[in-house]
Amino acid sequence: MTAYGAVRAVFAPLIRAIWSARAEGAALPAGPLLVVSNHDSLADPFFLGTAVDRPLRFLAKQELWGNRIAGRVLDGLGGIPVRRGRGDLDALAAASAALRGGAVVAIFPQGTVLGSEGRAWHRGAARLALATGAPIVPVRIVDADRALRPGTRIPRRARVRVVVGEPIRVVPAPATIAAAKELTARVRATIESLS
Repeated sequence: MTAYGAVRAVFAPLIRAIWSARAEGAALPAGPLLVVSNHDSLADPFFLGTAVDRPLRFLAKQELWGNRIAGRVLDGLGGIPVRRGRGDLDALAAASAALRGGAVVAIFPQGTVLGSEGRAWHRGAARLALATGAPIVPVRIVDADRALRPGTRIPRRARVRVVVGEPIRVVPAPATIAAAKELTARVRATIESLS
C-alpha cells in the first residue's frame, strides 16, 4: 500500500463519519486529470482526498515544507510545492510530468482560504490543461467552511458535500494569458454552478 493509501485508509472513515464528505455527481474517468476545486476551508484537501477514490497529487504552498516532518509526509503523499506570489515554473513542470505519467493533480485556484470574498482565481490549472491536454474535473466543496472556518482551529460537525462536475475537455494549445484567462473563467463559472 502506498503512503497515500495508508493515510487515506486511516483518516477517510473518520472524516466520513464526522462530516460525510462523499462525492456526488459525475464519476472520475480514467487517465490523467486536473481536479480543480473551490477553497473555503483549511480542511478542503482532506474532504477532497476522502471523497475522490483516485490518489491525488496536491499542489500546496511551499511553506508547508518548512517543517521537516510535514515536508516528509507531503513528499510521501505526492505533494507538489508551489512558490506563491509569482508563476512557479518548477511547480508547473512537476505537475505536467505527473499528468503525463497518468496522475490526478488537484489544484485550488483561489490559492488561500483567507479573505475569501472577491479572491482572484489563479491561472495555473488552465495553463497546465492547455499545455498537457488533461481534462479538468470541476469540483465544488459545499459547507467546508462550516466544518472549519478560516481563522479557527477547532473543527465543528457539519455535512460537507463534494460535488463533482462533468470533465471539461481541453484541446492542447499554447497557454497564452488570454487563453488561460478564458479557461479559468469557464472553470470558475462551472464550479460555482455546481450545487
